[in-house]
Amino acid sequence: MTQTLGVAGTIRARLGECSPAERRVGRALLAAYPTAGLETVATLAERAEVSAPTVLRFLTRLGFGSYPDFQRALRDELTERETSPLSAYSPDEPADGSLARAAAVLPTAVADTLAELPDAEVDRAVRLIADQQLRVTAYGGRFSSLLAEYLVLHLMQIRGNSRMLPTGPVQRVDALVDVGRRDLFVLFDFRRYEQPTLELARAVTQQGARIILCTDRWLSPVAGLATVVLPSRVDSPSLYDSFVPALAVLETLVAGLIDRLGPAVRQRLAAIEAAGQPYL
Repeated sequence: MTQTLGVAGTIRARLGECSPAERRVGRALLAAYPTAGLETVATLAERAEVSAPTVLRFLTRLGFGSYPDFQRALRDELTERETSPLSAYSPDEPADGSLARAAAVLPTAVADTLAELPDAEVDRAVRLIADQQLRVTAYGGRFSSLLAEYLVLHLMQIRGNSRMLPTGPVQRVDALVDVGRRDLFVLFDFRRYEQPTLELARAVTQQGARIILCTDRWLSPVAGLATVVLPSRVDSPSLYDSFVPALAVLETLVAGLIDRLGPAVRQRLAAIEAAGQPYL
């Protein structure tokens, strides 16, 4: 499981199997990931307010033979997390064509992503988004903002009360100043994680908002603050990470949302059409 989900993903997936003390270790790791995992056993135990043997029992439950094994896996993962298009570039021409590579890589990446998503996390995300008492705000990074906009365009039609976080400074302050318990943020943050996204997550959770995080299998640092974490593969036929699996996750959420809201969706779409606004 560690190889499939990554260290952070494995921690999150196994928390439900742990004792209360072991869960404190897992939450301490996620809350300050990855820094907390690179500390000594004693320091991590102090951070989690447990004993050192509890830390070691937790790591054994995750499948690590020793603390050095855990830290070695963590460092390997950090190397993967920092991979950039430039470092992945190779001047050698691939033996197979781009179409063949895409056909080989993308369907598997989508299938693995959907298979690895916990049903409970998907259901929880759908329930949160379906709660029309919550205002939904989406935000993404340099590339992942496209995913945020894709989701919001659907939510505008399905349930309303949804928006992108404005980019202008005055508009953004206006959007954030009144954030509270009736706000839900859907954040998109993929490897080479962006500090403004983490700062936003910290600010809105302090104001009482909840977060659904869409990220990769290594998990953005925002995972420690999120109510729901939805990781996806980024396997790609090119040197750039692919958002095709992440898009499949969004399609899954949209389908679940339509199922949950039922006839209300049809009524809203009919009202949109009657207003002369074609829906996507």
